[in-house]
Amino acid sequence: MQTGQMNASDARIDRYWERLHVWGPYGLLGTGLVLAVVSAGIMDGPVDWYLIGALVGAALLLQTWWQGTRHRRVRRGRSPSAAGTVYYCARWAIAFLLTWLNPFFAFFAASGYMDADELIPGRWRRLGLFASAVTVAGAQAGGLMPEGIAQWLGFAALLAANFGLQSVVAHITEQEEQRSRERTSTIEALQQALDENAALHAQLLVQAREAGVADERRRLAAEIHDTLAQGLTGIIAQLQVVVNTPDQAQAREHVHRAMDLARHSLGEARRSVHNLAPVALDDAGLPEALKQTVADWGERTGVRAEFTVTGIAQQLHDEIAATLLRIAQEALSNASRHARAGRLGVTLTFLDEEVILDIRDDGVGFDPLALPPRTRTGGFGLDGMRARAERVAGSLTVESEPGHGTALSARVPLVRHDQ
Repeated sequence: MQTGQMNASDARIDRYWERLHVWGPYGLLGTGLVLAVVSAGIMDGPVDWYLIGALVGAALLLQTWWQGTRHRRVRRGRSPSAAGTVYYCARWAIAFLLTWLNPFFAFFAASGYMDADELIPGRWRRLGLFASAVTVAGAQAGGLMPEGIAQWLGFAALLAANFGLQSVVAHITEQEEQRSRERTSTIEALQQALDENAALHAQLLVQAREAGVADERRRLAAEIHDTLAQGLTGIIAQLQVVVNTPDQAQAREHVHRAMDLARHSLGEARRSVHNLAPVALDDAGLPEALKQTVADWGERTGVRAEFTVTGIAQQLHDEIAATLLRIAQEALSNASRHARAGRLGVTLTFLDEEVILDIRDDGVGFDPLALPPRTRTGGFGLDGMRARAERVAGSLTVESEPGHGTALSARVPLVRHDQ
């Protein structure tokens, strides 16, 4: 809104200047003519009036020609040009002769002060200002030509004053024009930068959208792996026991466990579709969810599993809690498939600014540098857990050695539920 007001104000000022340039010379010529008629007593005779009449007519014709053709010129004739210089010189000559005949026509000569910068190019405009100052100073000193030393001294002083003042004004005008050109150049550069930034912003939006889609695909793949894949793995394990055991009571127990896993996996799948937190976090905080997860895993695998909380437990942000629970579930799933452990311990540690999840087992271990690449049928494993931790500005470290078990540690920022 403010920019619009500034533009409207500039346009209004420009229209005022346009009217001044169009009608100003006519007004000054008319003023000089009226005063010349009033002061007819200083005229020498009718010859002077004939000359004045002829010169006033020439001035009117010159102004009519210029105003009639200037609309076809650059900036409506308000830009220095050869035609503008010719017009200025012709007007000055007419004004000089009129002022010679009657000093009051110096009003018309003063029109040279108004538009020298818009008609005469470069340094020549100073010469135009000097010529106009000669005419005006001569009239102010008592008329052209000066007579006597005193009048000449007065003329010289008035000429210096007129030319000096107009030179200062011209210098200020040129400086303002230079600043205006620099502002225009700066505005154009800024506009170009804005256009480039807009294109870059659009490109970044496209890239961000593509990255978001890719990240969402990875997240959904990890969610499916952590829910359906792990659940199906547990169901298969329970059903294998049913197939291999002759004890009907034990078989029924494992069938019930398989059914419970199927129901749990179904609930997890539904929640993953709706992008919600894991089911285990619905009714309890992270410590209780981890405790129940570890207990269920130990019961299902027959491995002695323990869970410990250290520090003052905090209610964590949903995404932080879900990340740690998913990492724990994946680590337990990996341990059940590969570790052949007799004992496993899970520790959740609350510090001032971070939460640490440690999972240790006494299984067969492995060489972290010799892991095979993930296959289409394999799990997300360590890469998936590390990606989950990094997604919330955390980290994952793994220490393992063949025959000496495995230690996994996930560190994430402590972000409370109300933050």
